[in-house]
Amino acid sequence: MDETTSREKVLKKVRNALISKNENPYSSIDIDSSVYKEIEDTLDITFAQEFTKVSGKFVYCENESELKENLNTLIDENEWDNVFCIEPEIKKVLENAGIPFKSDENDFLSMEVGITYCEFLIARLGSIMISSKQTSGRRMNVFPEHHIVIANISQIVPDIKEALLGMKERYGKDMPSLVSVITGPSRTADIEKTLVMGAHGPKELYLFLVDNE
Repeated sequence: MDETTSREKVLKKVRNALISKNENPYSSIDIDSSVYKEIEDTLDITFAQEFTKVSGKFVYCENESELKENLNTLIDENEWDNVFCIEPEIKKVLENAGIPFKSDENDFLSMEVGITYCEFLIARLGSIMISSKQTSGRRMNVFPEHHIVIANISQIVPDIKEALLGMKERYGKDMPSLVSVITGPSRTADIEKTLVMGAHGPKELYLFLVDNE
């Protein structure tokens, strides 16, 4: 009986609160301004700093020629034989650079390196936004042991808010079924607090930033 009485008291208070609405006691609080400090450096420098903090490997390219040269150097130094790419524009870059690659579905499971584009780069987080609307789809961001992302300076935005607004402008009502943010290579410390790289995706993440401005 006591429990029922207590329950009724609580429900009565809730009903009364819903019927008689009070003025907001915290009307002076600013909920529109950003909670973050302003970014002091340029967006590309900020992104590079934050990206490397989370174990990403950043490569700056002044133009497409330097992009080809840097890609060639990286692949040669690591002796990667199974480079996989299905992005048409990146395939042209690889062909022009003389870099062997595969794009046939039958070669997907044997890839060592996957090369893709992205949607946006989020400077404050050092993160890469990707979506299922990209030609590379969902798998290329999680399957390869080494993931190379190629992006342009014009794709860098300050925060995730601007990235989501950009996605809305780009796709309108036809938004991708998956929008995800990658922050550094895959890792976990769930097993006996031992850090394991490449736990659920690539163990190395490279970002080649091309200065297209």
